Amino acid sequence: MAVDRLLPNDEARDLIALTRDIADKRLAPIADAHEKAETYPDGLFAELGEAGLLGLPYPVEWDGGGQPYEVYLQVLEELAARWAAVAVATSVHGLACHPLFNFGTEEQKQRWLPDLLNGKLIGAYSLSEPQAGSDAAALNCRARAADDGYHVTGTKAWITHGGIADVYNLFARTGEGSKGISCFLVARDTDGLTFGKPEEKMGLHAVPTTAATYDDAVVDADRLIGAEGQGLPIAFSALDSGRLGIAACATGLAQSALDAAVEYAQERTTFGRKIIDHQGLGFFLADMAAAVDSARATYLDAARRRDAGQPYSRAAATAKLIATDAAMKVTTDAVQVLGGNGYTRDFRVERYMREAKITQIFEGTNQIQRLVISRALAAG
Repeated sequence: MAVDRLLPNDEARDLIALTRDIADKRLAPIADAHEKAETYPDGLFAELGEAGLLGLPYPVEWDGGGQPYEVYLQVLEELAARWAAVAVATSVHGLACHPLFNFGTEEQKQRWLPDLLNGKLIGAYSLSEPQAGSDAAALNCRARAADDGYHVTGTKAWITHGGIADVYNLFARTGEGSKGISCFLVARDTDGLTFGKPEEKMGLHAVPTTAATYDDAVVDADRLIGAEGQGLPIAFSALDSGRLGIAACATGLAQSALDAAVEYAQERTTFGRKIIDHQGLGFFLADMAAAVDSARATYLDAARRRDAGQPYSRAAATAKLIATDAAMKVTTDAVQVLGGNGYTRDFRVERYMREAKITQIFEGTNQIQRLVISRALAAG
């Protein structure tokens, strides 16, 4: 069911219409097959780039779309409603452009940013390590300065688009403590950089998630983004925006689960009536719809704060927490509405439930979101 959206202008309405057309014609028909076979949709992200959907929240002068975050997130939601893995990878690509755009030099931006925003290059984000997920200050991967650049040694983990993306935001240690981490934009074909086999995940099978190993890999000095030691502020500033992207993706996933449950409830009959006409199930669906609507309202509130230049870290954490918890509940409830059918792979809701779980974990677990919110409250 198409969501009746409140959009700021005709340009935004046209953009949502374009997104729905692409999502319905290119994503929806092939999503099931790729997820089942765990195969990557070659060429699809280039198509999204050509359509202008990969650089929407960045300025037009850099080949971006010049759209407010309020609109960009609704595009992500539309993509996620057809194929969550593609929407998440699109969100991560946008996240990967953040350090370069906000902290890169003019020369660095001219060199890489237009091709990232138009989809000729795909970006990935490489912050986590096997022993350092939510605790980013515990990173061990090290970049040692030398005459020929930086020599990088260590392992990064949980990289969306790992091994396929063209460039990687690498956060590596150049000093000690929380102020000893720096950010680099590393090319996939860097000597000494290798990628592990894709993780065997519960969901989001079509886009690989891998580890990356740096074995004395030499990264040119001109690939340092920002100043040495500025890595954690760069990473955390990007994550606020990334959390909103995941909130939007989770909302799209929940909307699809709700739509599937409503469609089934309108077709299935028991005791001579459609099951949607039984009050118990009708109220169950009403709670699901309220959860989806609340998730959408929460991420849009945070996006509008961001667009207005207001502080939005707490709002982003709230949106990520509310939307992803809603996605987990709504997708689980959709399986319940379909009963035994919902537990089979003949119906998409079991996939939706598996995909929803990761949204509560990446871009900061929901326990971390509660920590962010509680600290904001304590700060007054």
